[in-house]
Amino acid sequence: MSYDIIISGGRYFDGTGGESSTQNIGIKGGKVVKVSAENIDPTGCEKVIDASGQWVTPGFLDTHTHYDAEILVSPSLSESVRHGVTTVLVGSCSLSMICSSYEDASDIFTRVETVPREKVLPILKAKKTWATPRQWLDHVKTIPLGPNLVSFLGHSDLRAGVMGLTRATDLSIEPTEDEMQQMESLLEESLKEGFLGLSTMCLKWDKVDGDREWSKSLPSTYSKWKEVSRLNKLVRQYGRVHQGAPNAAAVLQINQYMRECMGIFRKRLKTTLITRMDLKGSVLLSKITNIAALVTNFFNGDFRWQVLPTPFTVYADGIDVVFFEEFGAGELALDLKDAVERNNLLKDSQYRRDFRKFYGEKLSPRVWQRDFGDAVVLGCPDQSIVGKNFAEVASERNIHVVDLFLDLVVEYGTKLRWYTTVGNHRKNVLKGMVKDKKSLITFSDAGAHIRNMAFYNLPLRMLKLVKESIDEGKAMMAMEKAVWRMTGDQADWFGLDAGKIRVGDRADVVIIDPKKFDQNLEEVSWAEMENFGLERLVNRNPGLVRHVIINGKMAVENEQVQPQLGHETGYGQFIPAH
Repeated sequence: MSYDIIISGGRYFDGTGGESSTQNIGIKGGKVVKVSAENIDPTGCEKVIDASGQWVTPGFLDTHTHYDAEILVSPSLSESVRHGVTTVLVGSCSLSMICSSYEDASDIFTRVETVPREKVLPILKAKKTWATPRQWLDHVKTIPLGPNLVSFLGHSDLRAGVMGLTRATDLSIEPTEDEMQQMESLLEESLKEGFLGLSTMCLKWDKVDGDREWSKSLPSTYSKWKEVSRLNKLVRQYGRVHQGAPNAAAVLQINQYMRECMGIFRKRLKTTLITRMDLKGSVLLSKITNIAALVTNFFNGDFRWQVLPTPFTVYADGIDVVFFEEFGAGELALDLKDAVERNNLLKDSQYRRDFRKFYGEKLSPRVWQRDFGDAVVLGCPDQSIVGKNFAEVASERNIHVVDLFLDLVVEYGTKLRWYTTVGNHRKNVLKGMVKDKKSLITFSDAGAHIRNMAFYNLPLRMLKLVKESIDEGKAMMAMEKAVWRMTGDQADWFGLDAGKIRVGDRADVVIIDPKKFDQNLEEVSWAEMENFGLERLVNRNPGLVRHVIINGKMAVENEQVQPQLGHETGYGQFIPAH
């Protein structure tokens, strides 16, 4: 037999968690056709890769992205592919772009995910010809995808598509029986077509964009739980997954998700929630979330928290960052579009008293630790404050730190750039969450928050965390298990044909140089967002990912994303859940 690609002499991880070994791999027709400790005859093979001293793993799965708009104009999704991601999941957080009109789809997506509306709306207006899951899937099959694609059906999208955005964001209106049946019909169609399930949202601070329903919460947050439960009957029937996000301001609301998941006198419902994190502002949260998962799974649930395997560092331009939505004063400012109107508010003495009051509350539920002393200025026209935290500058100027921050925002607006690490800052706690079998290692948010965060290399950060523990002689898990957590584990839980490289499997393969893990994987830089005319935060890790193969095609070769990726013929395909 002649092969399309031969990978020789690498440390082979099959994606099952089984013991790794030095193997040679033959790929032909998009499939793995041979795995052997013996050398493979290269006669007739166009591409032979010497992987000596390198790791050969299945392509990584990124099971929490917001690439829904980006795939329409930049289907290569090269920011993920360059880091070894060969399968991405869209439709998270109730935000698919399938059932709703082009304007509704834009308005429920852009402010929440901080991608400019003026960029997304014209794309959807020009491209969106579909209104059902089947029609969307027909369109996806015409796109030259870079990675493979899987999807949830988003509840906000579903609600807006059936009820219209105005009715779907009115707390006094419940869907009629006819509308409920329409939603059920669309959801069932998606499940028959191989969608992963339903994504919902209960977090109130995620707000609608546009001129019509500006600053209302997402449509999913207006639904009564009986509506969600009725839709979940279909998800449960098909053995699929419910992805959700509890309301951070109402801790006990998680009980609704727990009850839905439990398989007491009925089939259990696979459930994954956003997100388990060791927050600086809520130090007990990781323990509370662990208890919730333990209880749910004890009562025959199948419950997994999404865990980001790295510090959660957020970058901000002025006051424009989502965690200010969690308290009244910040929410008031973000609700104002007009810069003059907003600045007048920020200068108001009563407003400042309210902001200081909210800032000083330490016991209320929160994501942000509300500590400007833990926030460092990255950029500002006043160069004298760059590199300092806000508390240091406030002390120098002898004013309250809140007044300093608001003064700077009024004077410099979005030219004031700063960052803070919100959580996952204690490595020992992070390791404990990552090791937990109730964790799903995901939550990159790739494709969203383009100026606020960058976790495109999330799988690599996971492997580095584990490798460091092994190198220190305090292994948190075997490297084979770490690879499995980013590949076969997620594929099996979601019910996907992915995440493994055994004979007969689709040839989605990554080749990594483990010596290059010694670099800082948390560092961010800027790069152009293809076909958007924007720059975004990205990750760059020279020398680490050498080659990426998707469906037997070279997507990344010698660290270079191939120019044909995302053009003409696709590399990836839609993978139906089973």
